[in-house]
Amino acid sequence: MNENLFTPFTIPMMLGIPITTLIIMFPTMLFPTPSRLINNRMITIQQWLTKLTSKQLMITHNPKGRTWSLMFISLFLFITSTNLLGMLPHSFTPTAQLSMNLGMAIPLWAGTVVTGFRNKTKISLAHLLPLGTPTFLIPMLVTIETISLFIQPLALAVRLTANITAGHLLLHLIGSMTLALTNISLFTAFITFTILTLLAILEFAVALIQAYVFTLLVSLYLQDNT
Repeated sequence: MNENLFTPFTIPMMLGIPITTLIIMFPTMLFPTPSRLINNRMITIQQWLTKLTSKQLMITHNPKGRTWSLMFISLFLFITSTNLLGMLPHSFTPTAQLSMNLGMAIPLWAGTVVTGFRNKTKISLAHLLPLGTPTFLIPMLVTIETISLFIQPLALAVRLTANITAGHLLLHLIGSMTLALTNISLFTAFITFTILTLLAILEFAVALIQAYVFTLLVSLYLQDNT
């Protein structure tokens, strides 16, 4: 998938100019705006999948939480398309960059927390202290719950980065091994190529699953604060 193990971490350049923004905006071309009375099969399938995902994400939310549905669907489609973009040969995967994932996770997490403190201040503060806690444990538990609250965006970003990066590195290693084995044993090379094919299919599934998990966790954070 890449020329070496460090390619996913390098910023792509064209004529000495970083083209990261251009690459990130490219997947939006895969989701065209319907302009006909009767859509073609591709747009119809996209709309069906979008409605299905939106229904699954918003099924447990109250009316106030459902106002975030457009943002969640946009987030899911963006992460999915950028994850799949990395499956192209010699391409750049934006979601393999921890800085970008933190840039998505922190504002979304902060938005849900601010929404909770604004609309349900007492309930949001009550989350920091479990019911029935002994008095002498209150300072320690409040500290632990506060730390766990601030770790949430870091966990979101690291989870997505680790899964995408690990998959791409594994594909690169097995691909390199398959190429090296073609000069040694064709039978062994065929076996590793079969494993590589199955792993590539798994990586496609991981790209979709991680996009859904990221969006679902943000949705659960919002549910706790609305």
